[in-house]
Amino acid sequence: MNDEFTFAIKSICFDENYHPSDSTRITTNFANLARGESRQENLRNTLKMIDNRFNALAHRDNPTGDRYTVELDIISAEMKIDAEGRGHAIPLIEVLKTTIVDRKTNERISGIVGNNFSSYVRDYDFSVRLLEHNKNQSGFSTPDDFGDLHGKLFKFFVNSNAYKEHFDKPPVICLSVSSTRTYLRTEHQHPVLGFEYQQDAYSLTDEYFRKMGLEVRYFMPPHSAAPLAFYFSGDLLSDYTDLELIGTISTMDTFQKIYRPEIYNANSVAGKSYQPSLKHQDYSLTRIVYDREERSRLAAEQGKFAEELFIKPYQAFLEQWSVTCTL
Repeated sequence: MNDEFTFAIKSICFDENYHPSDSTRITTNFANLARGESRQENLRNTLKMIDNRFNALAHRDNPTGDRYTVELDIISAEMKIDAEGRGHAIPLIEVLKTTIVDRKTNERISGIVGNNFSSYVRDYDFSVRLLEHNKNQSGFSTPDDFGDLHGKLFKFFVNSNAYKEHFDKPPVICLSVSSTRTYLRTEHQHPVLGFEYQQDAYSLTDEYFRKMGLEVRYFMPPHSAAPLAFYFSGDLLSDYTDLELIGTISTMDTFQKIYRPEIYNANSVAGKSYQPSLKHQDYSLTRIVYDREERSRLAAEQGKFAEELFIKPYQAFLEQWSVTCTL
């Protein structure tokens, strides 16, 4: 049955002239920035923040702090289902790919693929299925197979010929820490990733990404206000170069300052014991316009879209595929 899934990978440059395509999830963080009257200023300021953050971390032999610039490409993966000869292409996953440009040597250095992570099926799982499962329950719980289908689809994509033809290394996803967990700083300090933190228990997102074949480690890079969650397979510390890691840190730390300023643009940094909170008041706002409430509402709408477009029409096929898939 695995031969009935194929992937097509598309790429579009994320720069100040970026316009979201019709097939892009409008809840995607980078797509949200590219809408409204301030779209071009939003994009220009975001990209400048990323470059500044990168050069601050890559300060060696960089006395003027402008040696590097980061280019971003939005990578979209469509899955074609040939079940029953219908052959519809389903938008499955969107991630970001970084490329580091060294102005001193004119070298272009391929960075990490992943970074931001968007998925219609994840929207369905968290914004539709999970809510319906808990609708009439006194306590919170998850379905026994929660995340199983999405996890297998993701692993199938990363192991596909399409992925391997485009990318040399496995993805690294970088997200915000959970506001429901406490994080304790360890004595381990990486020169680029910074101090490592350990959580008191795995969050629902951690468990969901584990089913995607990704483990998690938490690091607070130098000059960051809070730890970031890095989801990866393999060895995060040895599989990627310092410049590759800096590309991810600069990109996602910038996005999180915009999306979660209470945590990542706080005026005081995380201490040895840290519990993130979106109710924290001592923080600064960026000059970048972002509507978080709208994004939450659209996530539910797009979860329902995934249900109607993908989950319901192919339910029997997907259930059978999920049982037989051995990834």
